[in-house]
Amino acid sequence: MEAAPGKEDVPSSPGEQEGADEKPAEGAQADHSGVQESKTSLPKESLIAEEEEEELEQVESDVDQIQEDVEEQHDPEVRSEPEKRPEKVEKKISETFYYKYEDLYSRPFVTEDSGIPINLLTLEHSFGYDCMRTVNLLMMDSQTLLYIAGNHVVLLDLKTKSQSYLRSSSGGGIGVITAHPTKQYFAVGEKGKKPNLIIYEYPSLRPYRILRGGTEEAYVSADFNHSGTLLASVGSNPDYMLTIWDWKQEKIVLRSKAFSQDVYKVTFSPDNEEQLTTSGTGHIKFWKMALTFTGLKLQGALGRFGKTAVTDVIGYVELPDGKVISGAEWGNLLLWEGGLIKVELCRAGHKPCHSGPVSQLILDEGELVTVGKDGFVRVWDIETVDAADTVDETGLLEMEPMNELLVGKNVSLSFMAKVHDRGQPIWYAQDANGALWKLDLTFSNITRDPECLYTFHSGKIEAVSVSPVTYLMATTALDRSVRIYDFISKSQLSEIKFKQGGTALTWAPRVVNPKGGLIAVGFEDGVVRIIEVYDPKGLAIVAGRTNTGKAEMNLKQAFKPHTTAVTALAYERNGDVLATGSKDKTVFFFAVEDKYEPIGFICVPGPVQALQWSPPSHVKSTLLVLCENGFVLQVPAPHPEEEGPMSTYQIKNLPTQYFHFYSIKSRIKLEEEIARREKKKQEKEKAKLEWIKQQQEMGKQVEEEPEEEPEEEEPLPPLYIPEEPSPILCGFYSTPGKFWLSLGGYDSGFLYHCVFSSDEYHDNFENRQDEPFEVIHMEDTDDNPIHQISFCTSKLLMFCGMQNGALRVYPLREKDLSANTLKEYWSFSVHDNDYGQIQGICSSYDDRFLITCGGDGNIFAFNILSPEDVHKELKAKIPSPRSGLEKEKAAEDIEDPNAYSIEKAKQKKEYEQIMKKAEDKKSKKREELSALRHEFLSLLQKNQELPKHMQLHREQYEMDHRIFEELDRQTAQRIQLMQKEMAWEQEKHLTGLQKLQNRFRDSLEFDAVIVHAIQSNHKISTYRLLAISEKCYQDKQRSTWKKTVLKQEWKETEQRKILSKTEHMQRTTAARVVEGESEAEKLKKSEVRTVTTRLIANQREQIKRIVEKSDKVRAKIMKRKEEWEELYKNKPTDDYENPKDAQDIEEAQENMGDYKLKTAADYRVPEHKRMNAEKKMMQLASLEVLIHEKKANMNKQIMSLRDLKVSIIDEIKCLVQELKSIQAALDLSEQLPLPPIPQLHPDEVPEKKFQFDSDILLKFKHEQEAKAKLQEQLEGSPSFGVFRERFLHGPSLRETEPVTRAASVRSMKIVSSVVTEQPKVFEIEKAEPTETELEILKREKIRNIYLQETLIKRINALVINFDAELRFLRHMKLKLDVQMKCADLCHITWFEELLLLKNFEKHEDLLQGRVNTLLSEQKAMQQKLNSYLAQMKDRKYEIAKLQDCEESLYATFQASLGENNKFARFLTKVLKKKIKRTKKKEVKREAGWRHFFFFFPGLWICYTYFLAIK
Repeated sequence: MEAAPGKEDVPSSPGEQEGADEKPAEGAQADHSGVQESKTSLPKESLIAEEEEEELEQVESDVDQIQEDVEEQHDPEVRSEPEKRPEKVEKKISETFYYKYEDLYSRPFVTEDSGIPINLLTLEHSFGYDCMRTVNLLMMDSQTLLYIAGNHVVLLDLKTKSQSYLRSSSGGGIGVITAHPTKQYFAVGEKGKKPNLIIYEYPSLRPYRILRGGTEEAYVSADFNHSGTLLASVGSNPDYMLTIWDWKQEKIVLRSKAFSQDVYKVTFSPDNEEQLTTSGTGHIKFWKMALTFTGLKLQGALGRFGKTAVTDVIGYVELPDGKVISGAEWGNLLLWEGGLIKVELCRAGHKPCHSGPVSQLILDEGELVTVGKDGFVRVWDIETVDAADTVDETGLLEMEPMNELLVGKNVSLSFMAKVHDRGQPIWYAQDANGALWKLDLTFSNITRDPECLYTFHSGKIEAVSVSPVTYLMATTALDRSVRIYDFISKSQLSEIKFKQGGTALTWAPRVVNPKGGLIAVGFEDGVVRIIEVYDPKGLAIVAGRTNTGKAEMNLKQAFKPHTTAVTALAYERNGDVLATGSKDKTVFFFAVEDKYEPIGFICVPGPVQALQWSPPSHVKSTLLVLCENGFVLQVPAPHPEEEGPMSTYQIKNLPTQYFHFYSIKSRIKLEEEIARREKKKQEKEKAKLEWIKQQQEMGKQVEEEPEEEPEEEEPLPPLYIPEEPSPILCGFYSTPGKFWLSLGGYDSGFLYHCVFSSDEYHDNFENRQDEPFEVIHMEDTDDNPIHQISFCTSKLLMFCGMQNGALRVYPLREKDLSANTLKEYWSFSVHDNDYGQIQGICSSYDDRFLITCGGDGNIFAFNILSPEDVHKELKAKIPSPRSGLEKEKAAEDIEDPNAYSIEKAKQKKEYEQIMKKAEDKKSKKREELSALRHEFLSLLQKNQELPKHMQLHREQYEMDHRIFEELDRQTAQRIQLMQKEMAWEQEKHLTGLQKLQNRFRDSLEFDAVIVHAIQSNHKISTYRLLAISEKCYQDKQRSTWKKTVLKQEWKETEQRKILSKTEHMQRTTAARVVEGESEAEKLKKSEVRTVTTRLIANQREQIKRIVEKSDKVRAKIMKRKEEWEELYKNKPTDDYENPKDAQDIEEAQENMGDYKLKTAADYRVPEHKRMNAEKKMMQLASLEVLIHEKKANMNKQIMSLRDLKVSIIDEIKCLVQELKSIQAALDLSEQLPLPPIPQLHPDEVPEKKFQFDSDILLKFKHEQEAKAKLQEQLEGSPSFGVFRERFLHGPSLRETEPVTRAASVRSMKIVSSVVTEQPKVFEIEKAEPTETELEILKREKIRNIYLQETLIKRINALVINFDAELRFLRHMKLKLDVQMKCADLCHITWFEELLLLKNFEKHEDLLQGRVNTLLSEQKAMQQKLNSYLAQMKDRKYEIAKLQDCEESLYATFQASLGENNKFARFLTKVLKKKIKRTKKKEVKREAGWRHFFFFFPGLWICYTYFLAIK
């Protein structure tokens, strides 16, 4: 029942009446107070720019105020004016003043003189809940809960389950509700144009105060301060106005724009009422009410996120010390201090505080309570949070909550409110997934589990339908639930959930199920489920069990006719066929029996919007199919018996009529404009005739005025046809073949009466352009189209659901719709005006009730002109269960969203049958081939058993050799064909490879080459250099490039040092390379020169070099000593002065001027020192060239080092080979271990990566295939992990060191050959050797041992020298790295300077352009000035001449007058009179003057001459 607030107290005293009368004046005063609001700047993308703009606006406002004060001081008259006025006594609103609720709440709109009763529909009950609002829960006491439902505030009694309602005053919806700290009042912020903020008293529900002018469109948040004296509110788009109210006096205290984007919340600080906080999309803002010398102002400081990612701030809470804690979208907590993030709080292991956004933070009894979208409520220690600070650069601080509560699975908490019930704190929570919870957060041993009080649909309700036999309704939504309600007892009876959300629903008619217990529901995955509704008490008797539920639902059947969401369901009027429509552009038909059997489907041109079968009044049963894209189809009901067994369910021979809507709204508007202009012309002509008639009646003669030129009319608007067809929203049959349509988009605002054409059924329907033959203009629907149309059972009322959530009722006096029948209507705003589009309208089977559901999640039940006392006798009857229901097995459901549809399953079945037949045929052929093969093998076996002379040769088995030749030819053709087919792919990949090389490889001058040391871990890498552009080399050739670079960075001395070291390195490297090459050549000529002679020669050369070197050093020391002695002899005394220096100083003091410092005011930069962008670019180019040269030189040295390593490896290989031959003559005990042969690393020769051929590619392919095959084979074995570890991470010697292994194998072969050959010699020569032979053998042995040691030392020396060279070059490269870093920094600095110079040049060019423009203007003005001066000179000459003529004229005039002329005075006056342009009325007078001058011809000559001069 609608709430009836108590009778409002009428003001009894005059003061109270005056307070009521003064309300507009107070509003005006409130508006005046808004003049002195703070000019808070809007947030910008840059926070620094925003602060500067705020400061600038603040300074400007202060300067304006000071100027006003100064003007008042200097203008005493202005200042004294208000002092003369008597001070107006400000009258306050009485504390006992109340408004009348009956005068405030919005009522239905009824067309005037229509006779439609105002109470046509009355609200019976609200079944839904808008859980998607951020805050839609308000607790006034322990048993009263408030929430917003469309245009109503619902007061729910938790004990009696009864509801009472407060309706909005504007009919535009309700935006926010908030309670006074004392719970004595609550505020309701509305939506609409200039909405009100109404304060209601509780529990009387009387309107106490109305706050006006706080925002433009809607209120989104409001909050009372701790003492309850002020109220803060925030508006929505477009103004986002923050307003501070003295709500008891209905005055605006302060106001300012809160932000430029959506604001979610505003609150007062509980400990400092002069501070406020607002938050919203990507921001949080801290406000302060500051008292300045210009008055009280709002000053806002935007919170800076700094390194933290910007987040939407939904929930926050103010701490007593001024800090603020807010939540983040990723679940962490942010502690704000001074407008900055002090620390970000998370749990241990950097886990977020909540797994999702933090929707609310509450400070309760010294604890911080956080509410998350993950369904958790966590309690934190506020002291720890308040004292938190960062410990590292991440800005994160880990801490754990003291307690936590998981409310439930699939719970998304949005808001919580606390009340005390019998001294115990109780929390009520709003679940965004459609529930209200009762929570106990005491966290003790007796803490109760969370209790779910109510469940609702979450989000938009997709469909609603009522029972055809009783007062039950069914609803479904995308929250995957189907619910049954009893709208007589005002309760929810049952609920069932599935895996996917519901999109369509219809209750089976009586002809299908006389009990009214069957529902068909379509879901978003294309599944249709048939659900039974029954009374479980009927099963208790049969099954012997107790059932306490009011109603239950059972899945009877599930089938999947579509691949996307089901949008429409419709039973044929006889109940034989069920039609289903979907977004997949198909309509499926089912035979309605005990089990629904598919008949077939048809394809339609667009996604199906609605389906409607023809009413019983029509002769034929046809289906009207409405598509979203403007197509309408009509098909007859298919008959199941006509369809035989086929491979598909698609019905291709079903007669179909098409209608493609073509927009005519533009033409209608054009005709209306033409009619309006024609009517305007007729009215103008009529008014003119009436005026003429009036003039004639008054006796005045009306002169015929010349025809006025026709006014230029504005051109008529052109015809407009929308590119995309307007969507069809709903429609219904009128007569056979005719139907009405309601469209959205451009074509909204009319009801279109259409008819199917009488031409053939199967024509080119895509190109059709069908126009309606009749239209009815629907008032106020151009921007608010009709989305749902429904009729009551008696067809006397037509119900329309609007896009803005309003409900319209049109009384129908005739069966056929016409413009006259739809002029009068009843309209009522029910659902939310922004997102509460009505999704479904249904009337009960007896037309006593009307049910509506909307996109805001609300479901309303209305009475249709029926008294309330009659409803008390009504009762909903739940259908009884069918017999045998308890014994049936549960129906098989389709839970997989990717399951096959009926058509796909049939196609798959047909395909499997075809494949099965093909496999059977193949298996038979295989069996025949296998039998022939076995027979051939047996013949071969028999042939082998025969004697050889009787055996047949293999060639003799061939029936015809041409068969194999043909097979070979076909194989070659196939290979050739495949090569041709792959030629394009091959060329494509080659071209792609070439492009990649051109893009990434060819531009490289040096790739990264890493040279490794042989014995140590040292390594050195080249610089990865790109080829420098030609432009840089061109700039380098200019004269000034060297100076600009050298004077900025490297000194000449440092360059000399680097060059000397580089040359030394190159010489030593070259010497090593030459030495290595010579040694390699010597080793190759081992047959000519023996090792001994080479070693002796080397030792002699080495000793010779040492002696020469020591002599050079000694000579150098002696020479240096002599130079020092000579230098000391020429050393001057301490007081010695060079005469030349003294003379130069004296000359400079006498002749040289005073140099201007750069800081001097008159200092000007010399032209040769001026820097511009071109010079700076030359500097940059020169620096780049120099850097490139340095790196290239170092790369060349490193590459030469790599070449040295290659030559050393070759030499070591030769030495090792010679060492093996020497060791072959030694015993095993005397053989020293062979030194390892160093190998080149892959990163030392990166160019080999790009060397490949077909063999390498094939080998790589086979390796990959083998690895994949081995992986598949081993994944199932239990020892796969161990094998994989060994196989992948322990490569064999063959994979790692193939060259070393090969060398060792060869050496082993040589040694074994030597060892095996020696015993043979001793076996042959059994005689003992002589002493000479023993001596020779001993010497040979000593020589071999010496050679062995010498070779090993030589190898070690090569390795050590190479490592030393690498370390020395590495040291040089490190120094060069430092220089390169400095050069990079210099490059960055110069580049920044270049950017600055470019900006300066742009500015200078702009200024120079202005100067040139001004100079050209000055020149033009000078020319004009000269011409004007010349004209002035000419005019002065003319004036002097005219003055002479005037003097002579006056003399002639005086002479003509003569003496004692009685007309002298008059004629003189006429002569001196200024002549004006003559008019028509002065013609006669001029003729009189001419007659006068006839008698005085002399005067006439003077007069005319004077006129010529004038």
